[in-house]
Amino acid sequence: MVAHDKIILHHYDRSPFSEKVRLMLGLEGLAWRSVITPNIMPKPDLTPLTGGYRRAPVMQIGADVFCDSQVILAEIERRSPGPAGAAGPAYAVNIWADRLFFAATVPIIFGELGDKVPSEFIADRERLSGRPFDIAAMKAAGGASRGQWRAQASWIENALADGRSFLGGPAASVADIAAYMNVWFLTGAMPHVATELLAGFARLEGWRGRMAAIGHGRRTELTGPEALEIARTSSPAVIVANDKDDPLGLAPGDQVMVAADDYGRDPIVGALVAANAERVVIARDEAILGRLHLHFPRVGYRVEPG
Repeated sequence: MVAHDKIILHHYDRSPFSEKVRLMLGLEGLAWRSVITPNIMPKPDLTPLTGGYRRAPVMQIGADVFCDSQVILAEIERRSPGPAGAAGPAYAVNIWADRLFFAATVPIIFGELGDKVPSEFIADRERLSGRPFDIAAMKAAGGASRGQWRAQASWIENALADGRSFLGGPAASVADIAAYMNVWFLTGAMPHVATELLAGFARLEGWRGRMAAIGHGRRTELTGPEALEIARTSSPAVIVANDKDDPLGLAPGDQVMVAADDYGRDPIVGALVAANAERVVIARDEAILGRLHLHFPRVGYRVEPG
């Protein structure tokens, strides 16, 4: 008998945003089940859960579905008995790492890989972003991106100057996990470039080793169809408080549309369950799976009457 209240992570192993979640699960010492989703469309065992949202990772707990690493990290934190690792400023670091730091990482990696990138991947990312995946432009931006990347990596180096082990002190937090994502991604994809850009950053290198040592918790494998069956035979169970003073005047039961404001802007429509400063939750009724609650972070997402 498979329990319906356990964490299921839909991800793929080289996904940088999924690495954040895997590290958070390791930091909290949690057991979780892994469903490998393709890194390009179609994703037949994922999009039925999400109403069309296709970015990795997605976390599933029964019939509650968490879209975007930001809200996933917050939910893991909420469920974990350990010390708080996700104070407000840590989420500001998370947004920086997801956007500015990542924007420097991507052209370095794909400008270097060039013609090795499969055409199917390029076409998929063009559909995802709504603009050309221009390898030539990434190559041309390589020098500037490397300068930007090293400058931002220096912030990590400098934050450790007083001898602390992690960015916030003696214990790792969401801030460390978020900042580490880009170091992990570049190091794994282009180790020789990472060595060049991290030259002289001894404190960062020590921190990188401590982050890697956190591990990923206790992972077991699950198939996509098994995860869908868990959703089908579950009911939404996560209770989220609604903010009666929401600035958009949203109220439970309203039909709303939720979409990312950067890329992968596929609109997801449903009935509002709750909205507050941290997240928005909508209900969707899927023909095969039944009632699902989809959770999105408030920062980085548009919410409009739908």
